[in-house]
Amino acid sequence: MANPLEYPFGTINVETAGRWMHLDATDDGAVWMLNLMKYKEVADYGEAGGPTVSGKEADDLYAPTEVLNDLGAPVALFGDVIEQHNEGVAWDRIGIVRYPSRASFFAMQNREDFQKQYVHKQAGMEATIVMGCLPHAAGDPSTSASGPLVMRVRRLSEGDVVDEDPAGVVPVAHFVVDGVIIGDGRTWTDVRFDRLDGISASDLAGSKGVDDEVVVVIDPEIDWLIPSLADSFNS
Repeated sequence: MANPLEYPFGTINVETAGRWMHLDATDDGAVWMLNLMKYKEVADYGEAGGPTVSGKEADDLYAPTEVLNDLGAPVALFGDVIEQHNEGVAWDRIGIVRYPSRASFFAMQNREDFQKQYVHKQAGMEATIVMGCLPHAAGDPSTSASGPLVMRVRRLSEGDVVDEDPAGVVPVAHFVVDGVIIGDGRTWTDVRFDRLDGISASDLAGSKGVDDEVVVVIDPEIDWLIPSLADSFNS
C-alpha cells in the first residue's frame, strides 16, 4: 500500500482514495460500501470526555442516518455477526450502504453534521475494514432460501481454480471489490452473500483457491440488500 495514513482503527489506502477521487463523473456510479466492525469493550472519548458506553453503543450514537438519507445513500444491510469461521479479528457487526457514487461518499466526510457524529465512531471502534463493492450477480428473492445469511469476503488465488460451492448454498448477492478505502493492509477480491439450506457456514471455509477470507453468519437488523441491486444489471 502506498503512502498509508494511519487512523486509530485502520489505515487509509491512499491509492484507492486517489483513484476514486479522480474518477470522471461519467465513470463514477453506485457503489456498495461494506463495513466490517470490531468494537472496543468500552468506548474511549479521550481527554474531551463523553458518555460511558460500550464501543457498540458508541457506534449506535454515531449512525449518520440523516446524513445518508440526505445523500440518497440507503442502508442495504446491517446486522450483528453471530458466527465466524475463520481466524483473525473477531468481527462484531457488518453494514453496507449503497452510495449513489464514490463522490457522494467523499462529500459525506466533509459535512459538518457528519463530522459531529464521527467522534462516536472514533471512540467506539477498535478495528474496521471499509471497502467499495460493485454487483456481480444477485439471487432471485422469490427463490432465495430462508436459512442463515452467510457473508464471505475473499482474496482469491491468482490463476487458481476456486472450489464450487456445495449444494445448499443459495446465492443472494455477489460483489467484486473495487478497492479497500480503510483497513489493515490486506486486499480482497470478492464478497458473497448467500442463504444456507441444510449446511453450515463452516462448510464454506477453507475452499481451494482462496488465499484469505472472512466467513461470518449475520443476524440482519436491516435487510434491503436485494432491492438495492434492482437496477444494477441492465447491461
